[in-house]
Amino acid sequence: MGLELRIIVIGLLFFIISGASVAITVGVYNVKDYGAAGDGQTDNTKAFVAAWSVACAVQGKATIVIPEGAYLLGPTIFKGPCNGIMVMQVIGQLLASTHLEAYNQYWLHFQYINGLVISGGGRFNGQGASAWPYNQCKKTQDCKPLPMNLVFSFVMNAAIKSISSIDNMFFHIHIFGSRNITFDSIKISAPGDSPNTDGIHIANSANIQVSNSVIGTGDDCISIGPGCTNLTIFRVLCGPGHGISIGSLGKNAGEKDVIGLYVSKCNLTGTTNGLRIKTLQSSPSTLKASHFRFEQIIMNNVYNPIIIDQNYCPSANCPKRYTSLLLLQNPSLVKITDIKYRNIMGTFLSPVAYNLVCSEAAPCEGVELSDINLKYNGNGKQANNASICVHVYGSSNGNVKPDPCI
Repeated sequence: MGLELRIIVIGLLFFIISGASVAITVGVYNVKDYGAAGDGQTDNTKAFVAAWSVACAVQGKATIVIPEGAYLLGPTIFKGPCNGIMVMQVIGQLLASTHLEAYNQYWLHFQYINGLVISGGGRFNGQGASAWPYNQCKKTQDCKPLPMNLVFSFVMNAAIKSISSIDNMFFHIHIFGSRNITFDSIKISAPGDSPNTDGIHIANSANIQVSNSVIGTGDDCISIGPGCTNLTIFRVLCGPGHGISIGSLGKNAGEKDVIGLYVSKCNLTGTTNGLRIKTLQSSPSTLKASHFRFEQIIMNNVYNPIIIDQNYCPSANCPKRYTSLLLLQNPSLVKITDIKYRNIMGTFLSPVAYNLVCSEAAPCEGVELSDINLKYNGNGKQANNASICVHVYGSSNGNVKPDPCI
């Protein structure tokens, strides 16, 4: 399906679930009517759950209104299935409780919902500065992850638009086991040195679109895990952060393929990476990553612009039994095919523009570099060879600068 058709289809879904066609508006449920106080200090968890429970039980389209004010919330589950379309109009600001002992994995969890709209221009404030010093995941494997801001699991036919997520403790937005969701005009921000503050993470989901959004974090702006199909990302401004990443893939047995990713008209500024695919160097999975297209991308002083890394293994997560010999004997089994980089321009800071390191056991095939103009803007002298290719097969077309190795 082409990009234009995808946008039309997803737009029709939004038109329907927004209530412009068959849905009948039943009522409006203001959280203040259920005891919420927007004073920034009172715990409003029970009030929000009560408003959700009433609205979820009615037929048709129900709107929950969060008016101006600051609403403190502990971990909260907005659970379906509901009897109609749920609309959450967030005008005020939601504040995450800073009592870490109260959390499991999530702050706000939307679960088992078919038909959901979240909009209104409001903010979801994770108050992450109080929690970041407790993030030990880069130092030890046995760390307890901090809670994620907004989680959508087993959600279908949803439109999330015109909201902000700021200073989250861990991931800003996490999508799992979901289908047919659009994220439009989203603003995500956290300091560039905040740990594991991925903007949007997508896993085991299909037909997800992210558009017209601004994401600046301390980790990946958008990260894509296993089991994803038909993802579209366009007109996203990314930076600071680690860029747009697929993976890491191959960490766990039974992971599913990642098929169909279209990234276009995005701008990455000052990010550690640009467009990255990473798989674990000794993976138990034999999944595939294929049919990716990156085009019309602008990079402004991106350190590593184009990367395929099939030797990925972050130090904190590498079993001690791994040695250089074992790594040679146990290369990644993730098969990467049909990856196209087209119409990419801008500046980069590292000595290498294209770092394409694929697996000896499953070489990359069908990698294309076309019409690329990346200029070195680093402090040192530009390397003679700004392109590295290992076990990668493909082609280069048009004007490709720096000179490619395929």
